Amino acid sequence: MEVLLLSTSTVHGGTYLDYALEVVKDFLGDCRTVHFAPYALQDLDEYTATVRAALQPLGVGVVGIHESEESPRASVQAADVLFVGGGNSFRLLRAFQRLELIDQVRERVLGGDLRYWGSSAGSNLACPTIRTTNDMPIVEPAGLAALGLIAFQINPHYADADPNSTHMGETREQRLLQFLEENDVPVLGLREGSLLHLRQQTLTLRGIAPARLFQHGSPPTEHAPGSDLSSLLATQPKFDEARH
Repeated sequence: MEVLLLSTSTVHGGTYLDYALEVVKDFLGDCRTVHFAPYALQDLDEYTATVRAALQPLGVGVVGIHESEESPRASVQAADVLFVGGGNSFRLLRAFQRLELIDQVRERVLGGDLRYWGSSAGSNLACPTIRTTNDMPIVEPAGLAALGLIAFQINPHYADADPNSTHMGETREQRLLQFLEENDVPVLGLREGSLLHLRQQTLTLRGIAPARLFQHGSPPTEHAPGSDLSSLLATQPKFDEARH
């Protein structure tokens, strides 16, 4: 089993995927064709073209699974690597539900037959649910349960509070702590430029930024790139367990 989860596809001052290309190259190995699921954005063809251009320097071709003459399911079945791009997590999950991809992708990845690469919404989709997304529910999926490739939650694009801001709304940390008031499952806040690489039973934080880990009953902890986070793989998530 191998999974690569990015907080974002683009960091400030860079181009699409450029900060992560070395990690992506390592993840892909000898694979020369990536199958891409563009459903988190509306324009599927344009999104696929963006990914195609970004991976061309690596000598890697891209097939949009929506381009299949048979069906997206047939395309996924033929894939060695599936890249699920960012955008809106609710739209992405609803598309996977309607196309009947959830069980297929989960079974192939957990069985070691398919490598999964997600970014932003695609990383949310790898979690047990998409409850820790930052996105607006612009559509209503049939439930919030996702792929469950990892046993804990991710919050992509995690942002620290600006002490000089006059904004009086909740900070990202406050929102995640509220999540832990109702659910007992770790949440890893991936800052821009941070990513997770799961290979077999080893989970490593990689990239160019640290991550912040939230767990019920404990203060948040900071983890630098290179940290071994394999202990999170043993998580037994518990949802909807209100403590009031």
